[in-house]
Amino acid sequence: MPGAQTTTKLSPFRAPWSIFWAGFLLRVFYITLAHTYRIRPAEDHLQFGWEMGRIARALVTGYGYADPFTGHSGPTAWVPPLYPLLLAGVFKIFGVYTPASAWVILTINSIFSAATALLIYEIAARCFQPTGRAHKIALWSAWLWALYPAALQYAVHWVWDMALTTFLFSAVIVLALRVRGIGDDPSEPNPQTTLRWSLFGLLWGLIALLNSTILLFLPVCGVWMLLGVSSKGAAKKKSALAPAIGKALIAAVIFLACLAPWMIRNWTVFHAFIPIRGNLGAELHDSVLDSYNGFTVGTRIPVCDVCPVYLEYKQIGEYAFVQREAKLAREHIRTHKLRFFQLALKRFYFYWVSVPKPPEKGVLNEAFRVLNYSFVSLAALLGLGLALKQRIPGAILFAWAFALLPLTYYFVTVQARFRHPLEPLMTILTVYLFQSATRSRTQPAKEETVRASS
Repeated sequence: MPGAQTTTKLSPFRAPWSIFWAGFLLRVFYITLAHTYRIRPAEDHLQFGWEMGRIARALVTGYGYADPFTGHSGPTAWVPPLYPLLLAGVFKIFGVYTPASAWVILTINSIFSAATALLIYEIAARCFQPTGRAHKIALWSAWLWALYPAALQYAVHWVWDMALTTFLFSAVIVLALRVRGIGDDPSEPNPQTTLRWSLFGLLWGLIALLNSTILLFLPVCGVWMLLGVSSKGAAKKKSALAPAIGKALIAAVIFLACLAPWMIRNWTVFHAFIPIRGNLGAELHDSVLDSYNGFTVGTRIPVCDVCPVYLEYKQIGEYAFVQREAKLAREHIRTHKLRFFQLALKRFYFYWVSVPKPPEKGVLNEAFRVLNYSFVSLAALLGLGLALKQRIPGAILFAWAFALLPLTYYFVTVQARFRHPLEPLMTILTVYLFQSATRSRTQPAKEETVRASS
């Protein structure tokens, strides 16, 4: 029509793509210039993916999903399959344990790590609208994630699932906020769509096949989304809840469909029900040994062809070995309950304050590392407390994430990298804390200026 104007409404939750490109290029430049793709060949390239690298090599060389430690020890379910399959694809194209494969997989990690900044922006932009500072908090949080060295370390140094798991978990948080309609105009259509719930099931299926430890958060997140059925009046709420539950059931079916091929494979190979990973018993026994100090270093099974533990693992098979270790662990915990809970408290400390690490680069360097790690924890927890006090939308969901994501690690083992999926929320809450402090300092000054001028 003549004179008609077409306007494009930009979403206030969409981050500038410059944040992604800055974060991605920084990571790739660091990988390339610092030569982090030149992974040390010690212990037959063990640091190139550890158990996941071993399994990827077995997949590419025709031994199937097997051999997580050394030699040919047989089928395994030691780790979930998604990242080893991704790594196997890289090996197939660029070679097994080659510098080219290392560069490619670290670059893939960097894509997911940099893209997490875009999700961080949306989380902050949606949740902090009531404060009037959503855009500023979102920008600071996203740029901090994109450029801060501690946020990129696992993408550029580690051939492991942390960057991908963190991206998918952040995507789940974004999706949950969308389903609840947080930040949206109340006049917008019902956000509880079948597509969003289906994507919720798919994302959690992928997370389960990457890092099943954080599945404790799944039911809480799903219930929180259902509680967001928008309505006015009890009758209308009841009529809206039934369709939402139906969509949640569709998500559950999709989630189980993602796991089904892996569970069928495990049943066929081990003749046992192993839903995702089958190493818990061995890890639990390792965690209660007298020589244990709260966290493990290296692999649970020695990477050594002649070591007795490895030979026993190989001889009786992984499932039988893990079941025996689980029985020993339960017996030890039953007779040493106090020590078990003492170790849990120690791991709680390690998770939030920093795991001990030999000061290889000097005492001052190690002190700075601990200070940096613990400062972020303290600031994030204070930010969470403030967000709960101020009734920030989504703060309750964040609190559940803080409570549930570390829970398994308290009772089994802990490493600094285990905190990484939670760190996007920690980044947002840290920025929120300091933005709130800045406003608290400047507000009285502004009020004095107004009084003086009047």
